[in-house]
Amino acid sequence: MKNALLPLAVSLSACLAPMTAFAHPHIFAEARMEIIEGADGNLEEVRNIWRFDEMFSASVVLDYDKNSDAKLDKEELAEIGNTVHESLAEFSYYTFITQNGKPVDLGKPDAIHVDYKDNQILMFFSMKPQKPLPIKGLLSFGAWDPTMYTAIDFAKDTDLVVKGSHLAACKHKVIRPNPDEIISQNQNNLTDAFFNDPTGTDMTKLFATRLELTC
Repeated sequence: MKNALLPLAVSLSACLAPMTAFAHPHIFAEARMEIIEGADGNLEEVRNIWRFDEMFSASVVLDYDKNSDAKLDKEELAEIGNTVHESLAEFSYYTFITQNGKPVDLGKPDAIHVDYKDNQILMFFSMKPQKPLPIKGLLSFGAWDPTMYTAIDFAKDTDLVVKGSHLAACKHKVIRPNPDEIISQNQNNLTDAFFNDPTGTDMTKLFATRLELTC
């Protein structure tokens, strides 16, 4: 596994010295999530699109540009995708769904597709529920790194998209937690171990932007 993508196993950057992840995420990605309804009225899949910052993207090019032509060829992009596909499995590919507060099990994506445009790495992949998921109750969708090493940002509320008549009929609410308020409300749980545990924690979701649907 190449050095620049080792962080995708621990969470996206071995090329930088470890620091407190919450205070100093090392990798930044602009995200878009598309939540797709199937013909049977159940949730069919969740599609992720991530555009990474130029510094991290440059480090990936440095490690994977085998022919030193300052770009990433088809084979090089495929190798990056294969590495990420293997690395992020234990982190649920940073993709999390709950129904009425209970986690929804998702299958692995078939592949991680990678592109390189305007000096930035882009990744595309989709995930499907392992069991039929009716569109009812309180559904929550989000993308975050449990180790807090990577900041995944939905810059606009419209970057969280639903497609399908049942999904569109649900009440939509984008939740953007205030970090200061979260820390103040959870002081007894947010210990030094929480901020420095490289394996991550379920508490991370408290800080993450997510879409809630009431159906």
